Amino acid sequence: MARTQSKTNPPSSQQTPESSPRNGAASRNTPTSEQIARRAYELFLSRGGQHGFHEQDWSQAERELRLGR
Repeated sequence: MARTQSKTNPPSSQQTPESSPRNGAASRNTPTSEQIARRAYELFLSRGGQHGFHEQDWSQAERELRLGR
């Protein structure tokens, strides 16, 4: 007995909410990783380059950028 191949439906061209563009307000309040890293580095330097606070610096930088500094 020969096997038959099952046919699959072609992918849909409709956009899902995840793939659709974000509205302007949401993207403005969502900083990029590069922006957060730069601000975290500024915080690091403002402490005199003291190591051991990278997680706090990152969190503070992210918070500041989301609020618009």
